[in-house]
Amino acid sequence: MKKTEIWDVYDINRNKTGQMERGAEFAEDAYTCVMHICIFNSKGEMLIQQRQSTKKTWPNLWDVSVGGHDEAGETPQMSAERELFEELGIKKDFTNIRPHMTINFVHGFDDYFLIREDLDPASLTLQEEEVQAVKWASRDEIKKMIEEGSFIGYYKSLIDLLFDSMKQYGAHENEPKEYLRG
Repeated sequence: MKKTEIWDVYDINRNKTGQMERGAEFAEDAYTCVMHICIFNSKGEMLIQQRQSTKKTWPNLWDVSVGGHDEAGETPQMSAERELFEELGIKKDFTNIRPHMTINFVHGFDDYFLIREDLDPASLTLQEEEVQAVKWASRDEIKKMIEEGSFIGYYKSLIDLLFDSMKQYGAHENEPKEYLRG
C-alpha cells in the first residue's frame, strides 16, 4: 500500500506555514513546492521521459527529465536527489546545486535544476509506476512534440529558456566578469 504523501505548505514569500496531505484542497494563500530536473548531454540534447499511461495527470505524454513534489521536510535539493533516483535510478548529490530558476504557478513554486550528464538511456532503471520510456531530444524536437500534443504543453519559450540557461546561471548571455565566481 502506498504511503500518504505529506507536503509542506508555504505562504506567498515561501515561508513554511504548515503541512497538507496530497489531494487535500488548497487553502487560500497556501503554496507547495515542486521541482523539475532537466538533464542535458554534451550534444545539447535534453533527456526526456514518457509518463506512464496510469498517471492521473498527463498520461502517456513526454516530459522533461524528472519532476515531482517536495515532500514534508525536504529541501528542493533533497527532493531532486530523491526523485532523480526514484524515476531514473541515478544517484547525484545536489547539496551544493542551486536551482537555475523558480517559476511560480497557481499552487506553488517550481524549482528547475539543469544538469549536464552524458549517459546511455538504456542503462537507466526506470520507475515502472511513473516512467515508461526515456530518450534524448533536441530543442526543436521537443517544441515539435508540444505542437503535436505528445509532450506536456509547456510554453515553447520555456523550452528555449531551459536550453539557453544550461550554459550558466543568470539571465545574461555575457555576465560581467566581476559577477562570475571561480
